[in-house]
Amino acid sequence: MMPDGAAAGRAGYLHEAVYYASDDELLAVVVPFLREGGEAKEPTVVALGPEKADLVRRALPPHTAVTYLAGGAVYARPASAIRAYRELFARYVADGATQIRAVGEIPRPAFGATWDWWARYEAAINHAYDAFPLWTLCAYDARTTPSAVLDDVARTHPRTATPDGRHDPSPGYTPPSEFLAHWRPVPDDPIQTGPPLVTLVDPTAAAARHAVRAVDPGLPAQDRDDLVIAVSEVVTNALRHGQPPVRVAFWAGSDRVVVTVTDAGRGPTDPFVGLLPTGDGATGGLGLWITHQSCNHVTLSRTADGFAVRIIGGNPH
Repeated sequence: MMPDGAAAGRAGYLHEAVYYASDDELLAVVVPFLREGGEAKEPTVVALGPEKADLVRRALPPHTAVTYLAGGAVYARPASAIRAYRELFARYVADGATQIRAVGEIPRPAFGATWDWWARYEAAINHAYDAFPLWTLCAYDARTTPSAVLDDVARTHPRTATPDGRHDPSPGYTPPSEFLAHWRPVPDDPIQTGPPLVTLVDPTAAAARHAVRAVDPGLPAQDRDDLVIAVSEVVTNALRHGQPPVRVAFWAGSDRVVVTVTDAGRGPTDPFVGLLPTGDGATGGLGLWITHQSCNHVTLSRTADGFAVRIIGGNPH
């Protein structure tokens, strides 16, 4: 291993991907990494699913000083994960930490319909965590991770850690501002094949909130309330910062509500919009940051007619 490890002599964030094809390969990378962190009394964190966390716990020497986080809870939504991790790392630094280590794995359901915002997450954290003396390993099971996801992983991680102890630069790495500058085309949710249940033009935020409740198929109360907040924020942003007309369309299925908010403008220019707060929200970023923490999937896209935000309450998968 490098730096006291690979991070030795390096300021800021070292972000590495781990591609593994067996449990033994995963352990070959993460066990020495975690053991060294514990021995050096560095704050050392594991955010894996229950099975992998138990595998790692059993492979480490007894009493290794590691903090285990529930991976499924940490990786519920990208903006929430960034906020929670930054708060955690800031506490470690305030307590005197000069090196922090973490191992994480995004849950496999994220590799489907919601992967686009997790790809943005993996790119954005190269900037979002660079204020901290941080070294992370992001684990991806090569047996079950789709090839398109692995392509994004290579583009969003500057380095790769391998089971034989190497730490290699990623040839395909793309700086976050460049990766995030291009919003991907957004395929329609299947329930968008039919006409919307409600369409509003230049509505008030109150009218848009009322429409959520009108089309709600019976979502859990928290999902419905979160969606109401998100719709209110996005409509307010569009009216304040976009170009008219602002159109809001609502669809509902048995387990989700899909809402699109479009305007004739070009949208925000900040590549980190939605994932990080932008101070006073002058470019609309603060409302979108709130939205990214309130809904189970948010997409941003530019279309021939302008800028579109799609938000999903309920099950986005």
